[in-house]
Amino acid sequence: MSVPERLAPLLAQFDVGRERLVRRLVGPTVDSGDGEPVAVPPLTDDEYLWEPVAGCWSVRRHADGPGPGATVLVGAGEWGRDGGRPHPYPPPVTTIAWRLEHLAEMLAGRADHLTGAHAHTEEEYVVPGTAAEGVAAFERAASAWREVLTGADDEALDAVGRSTYPYGSDPEDPLIETVWWVDQELLHHGAEIALLRDLYRAGPLRQGTPAGT
Repeated sequence: MSVPERLAPLLAQFDVGRERLVRRLVGPTVDSGDGEPVAVPPLTDDEYLWEPVAGCWSVRRHADGPGPGATVLVGAGEWGRDGGRPHPYPPPVTTIAWRLEHLAEMLAGRADHLTGAHAHTEEEYVVPGTAAEGVAAFERAASAWREVLTGADDEALDAVGRSTYPYGSDPEDPLIETVWWVDQELLHHGAEIALLRDLYRAGPLRQGTPAGT
């Protein structure tokens, strides 16, 4: 089945964003932006859970309870993601673990609510507690989302509520708008994760010393 013309650039953008994020997480290199490969070490568990400021939201063991400002740890298994609605304002800074889990859950959930059993819930999603598990979960979810999109024709792209994912506006939106939204989620959270990796590598904040001193 051929990909609709208006879907093709969104799929290409997703592919680029996904590859760049994965390379930024596991290396061995990432494109600097001008074609030069820059060495990247694999994400460690310490970095995955690093909280650069007080009051961060992260993923935590259920036995330890929610972090500051959170009212619940969402997810199944040993670990959960800080959450609670309505979200506090201003929004808390979130760790790499939180952002990566958010992306993976969103992608897995939307894949299921597009062509799967329409049964995915945040509460039943198993939250990864280590860097390796977090990256692997993201990769699986990204592949699942990419695969279901290849079966979307123009009629599906125009259908309102084709995705029934319950944690967004999907039920009120044409599928093409959901596809666009997922791309921007990947791109902006991917950029945030890359920045956190830069800050972690720079060191002073991790050691409790203000930057620039």
